[in-house]
Amino acid sequence: MCAGAGIMGIERSIRLARSVSGWYAGLSMNERRLERAKANLRWCFPDLDEDRVHARAIEAYRHLFTIGVEVMASPQLIASDAYVSYVQVGSVEAGLKELLRDRPCLLVTGHCGNWELLGATMAMLGFPMHALYRPMDIKPLNDWLYRTRAARGIKLVDKFGAAQRLPELLKQGESVAFIADQNAGDRGLFVPFFNRLASAYKTIGVMAMRYRAPIVCGTAKRLSGGAEAADESAQENHRFRYQIDISDVIQPEDWDDQPDPLFYITARYRRAIEFMVREAPEQYLWMHRYWKSRPRHERTGAPFPDRLREKIRSLPWMTDEDLARIEERSAIDAEEYARSGRPRR
Repeated sequence: MCAGAGIMGIERSIRLARSVSGWYAGLSMNERRLERAKANLRWCFPDLDEDRVHARAIEAYRHLFTIGVEVMASPQLIASDAYVSYVQVGSVEAGLKELLRDRPCLLVTGHCGNWELLGATMAMLGFPMHALYRPMDIKPLNDWLYRTRAARGIKLVDKFGAAQRLPELLKQGESVAFIADQNAGDRGLFVPFFNRLASAYKTIGVMAMRYRAPIVCGTAKRLSGGAEAADESAQENHRFRYQIDISDVIQPEDWDDQPDPLFYITARYRRAIEFMVREAPEQYLWMHRYWKSRPRHERTGAPFPDRLREKIRSLPWMTDEDLARIEERSAIDAEEYARSGRPRR
């Protein structure tokens, strides 16, 4: 793929990848994933009609294949000052101020836009960082990613040794980056994400509180193409062109007076990721199982906990309508869990 991008050019390679991905998305082996993407889109964007739901679900696969081409080609494209031809800087002032301060900083993004390009560009701008990652099963590909990231100033931290490594880095005042929308399992902290309870890792909030580290939430959004593109063959729809934006900066003073600081931090950075997704929903991997794990009250068939309701209600941005929808979806998920035949635990 990397060689193909070099021979064909990045735009032609992306057009080919998008064409192949549309065929791949329709394979019977992907039926369940495609239906999951559609179900996720229906809940998150209830105003979409079925045609647009289907288009955005297919676009999630096109986005995934496009990311693959871009990751392979970007080491050659995003080099020295050449990055200005492909990446423009948007609203980043608040985030850059934090990165310039003499204290540790946590960087957060999700599986939206091009998360690999985001880290590479920040490093190119003079902000080297450590990034938490899970080693890939294919060793040659893992080694290649490790080398190319290191060449851009990104040092990888194996997630399986992160509990020991992260405190050391933050004590030294280093910045650490996370892709923070993964499902964290039954023991994660359940916070709202698109008005549905999602399991989130506690690590980011715990580290932020312990080291008084601000959390900078940002994304690299593609500026062309998308589910609504009228002409799939149009050259403009496949240009390798991105914009870097910071959607939120969470300061220690923001959580100091909250009744549950860890819950507040976790809910707020997930809200920031939700904002990023809403800005470009066609650039999100909707087939992922972001809501796979369910909170204990849903698994056991218990009522919605009063304590959890009050925690959600205490979030400054929460509305009564949002809270009602969260409880509505929780009841639906509890019913689906009961019908699944999985053990109540």
